[in-house]
Order: sequence, then C-alpha cells, then structure tokens
Amino acid sequence: MEARILRLNMAGQPIEWISWKETTCLYARGLIGWTLGGEVKKARGGYSRLTGLRTVISLPAIIACEGEKLAPMRLNPPLTNPALFARDNYQCMYCGKTFPYDALSRDHVHPSSRGGKDRWENVVAACKRCNQHKGDSLLEETHLELLALPYRPNPAEYLALINSERIRGDQMAYLKPQFSRYTPPGKICA
Repeated sequence: MEARILRLNMAGQPIEWISWKETTCLYARGLIGWTLGGEVKKARGGYSRLTGLRTVISLPAIIACEGEKLAPMRLNPPLTNPALFARDNYQCMYCGKTFPYDALSRDHVHPSSRGGKDRWENVVAACKRCNQHKGDSLLEETHLELLALPYRPNPAEYLALINSERIRGDQMAYLKPQFSRYTPPGKICA
C-alpha cells in the first residue's frame, strides 16, 4: 500500500491524508510552510538542460500548507461505516465479539424509525444478529446493554481511524496528543 502524507494547516491542525503526487504539486506551487517526520518517498522529476541534474524532492510524512483555500479543518467528520467500525474496534457494542467488516452493521441506539438521528453520538457497530434482535426497539425495551457509549471522533481521531492500516509511527505520534481525553483506550490504533 502506498504511504499517505498527513496534511495540516499552518496552525498544525490535521486536515486530511494526501498522496505523494498531491504533495509534490504543493511543493511545486510553493504552498508548504513547514514539515515534520521522516521521509515517505523521493519524488524524481526531469533532468535540467543546463546542469544535466535530475530534480529530486524528499517528501516528509507530515506537511503544513499555506493558503486559505487549503486550510479548512473538518470539525464534524463524515459518518461512514468504515470509520464507525474502526472507532468501535470492529466489535459489536452489544455482544462484545469482534467481527470482520462484512459481518457488522450500523445500529442506531435510538432507532431512526423513532426519531433517532444518523450521527456519531447515536450509532454503534453491531453484529447483524444483535442488530436484527434489537430491531427498532429502545435499549430499555430489550435485554441488550451498550458496552461503550458512542462518541464523535475529533479531527485527529478521525484521520487515525480512516488510515489506521497505513499510518506511520511519526504520524501517529503527531496525532495522538490531539485525541480526546474521552477516547476509550484501544479504540484507535496505538
């Protein structure tokens, strides 16, 4: 898998993951203000007619970009099943068992059929069996109990969740201090 580069705004707030090609373009446009972390890749360009030397750019793991258009921080990360299941550690929040991605479903703690919203604070990963058993019932109408309360990840947590397979140690070291103090231990890769 191709390593991703963590893009920050100039204040150091995490924005998104970008490819080495996108990073090279930002370098060429002079939009990178500062960098951190080890080298992810060397981008090689063409040869100079004058010197015969090849252009080489060392791409770091973390970049901070200048410019208003490149700096918006996503305060409310989008709710997707891959991010939700990663937040809940691929564990059913009712029976406690761990499942592969395909065996999980999104459960609305307060059912949408009864006015519950499709938002981070109202959804949990549930195995299909538990989700079907709960149906459109409220928790107090069943024998089921939540193992952990649902929460909305902050921007740093969200970026760790959606890239957990490919995140580098230096990138995690940058993001981890920004995790919420309410994030349950072990919910986001260490």
